[in-house]
Amino acid sequence: MQYGLTLPNVGACGDARTLTVLAQEAEAAGWDGIFVWDCVYVAYDDPALRPMCDPWIALAAIATRTEHVRLGTLVTPLARRRPWKLARETVTLDRLSHGRLILPVGLGSLNDGGFSRVGEETDRKIRAQRLDEGLDILTGLWSGQPFSYKGQHYHLQEMTFLPPPMQSPRIPIWVVGAWPRPKSMHRALRYDGVLPAKMHDDGTFSAMTLADLQALTAFIAARRTQTAPFDIVVEGETPGDDREQAIAKVRPLAEAGVTWWLENVYDNLWSDRGLEGMRTRIRQGPPRIG
Repeated sequence: MQYGLTLPNVGACGDARTLTVLAQEAEAAGWDGIFVWDCVYVAYDDPALRPMCDPWIALAAIATRTEHVRLGTLVTPLARRRPWKLARETVTLDRLSHGRLILPVGLGSLNDGGFSRVGEETDRKIRAQRLDEGLDILTGLWSGQPFSYKGQHYHLQEMTFLPPPMQSPRIPIWVVGAWPRPKSMHRALRYDGVLPAKMHDDGTFSAMTLADLQALTAFIAARRTQTAPFDIVVEGETPGDDREQAIAKVRPLAEAGVTWWLENVYDNLWSDRGLEGMRTRIRQGPPRIG
């Protein structure tokens, strides 16, 4: 299992310099990855939480000040990104970081004003269609070969994007998967990892239980034919001051097939612990097994 951090791009972390310092401290403390929210505008009631920074510029700064940690967003709502622009941005960041980028994607949260307040599409079905087409375009343009595309939502005349990513065969893509919805899960299986969330019949979501994760692992093993590694990614919190309790929480997940644990340190921002609470948890290090 590998261990990453989820960092917000709001409030005290709504500054690229602050995120860069936190990433440096995380690398020194032994974390394996840094994943920054990809939000444009969230109208928090608390004015202290309203400052925001662009995640891609922040990740570029982080890439130049770290050496080993994997980098990415959590998550990029591809339906409101222009896939050809994202293709250029991701390749640039992948090469800037010497091949450390991971791209998690999903439909995105409608709490982000980058959807509703600017006229972007909010219908779930259409956003899913745009996600599929956007992934086709990303991987096509990353190939470094002549590529054209004609879909329902996007049309590209032939282009050749150079250089290709540093990573081969491509920048790893993690896809948010609504468990146990077959269409959503099969989308994730076409790529390199899944960030699963349990979807109920009424359309609401909840965290995956251990039994859910075990069933998900069996589902993947039965249907995935590629030999390349496939990540199962889970986010949560562990106590940094109680190593035994932290390990007791993540060990069953690793045994169920989870390959990445992402530590949620951002809840500190909604409490009186604030930025220093985040920094304390980061410095305590990951709940590494063994």
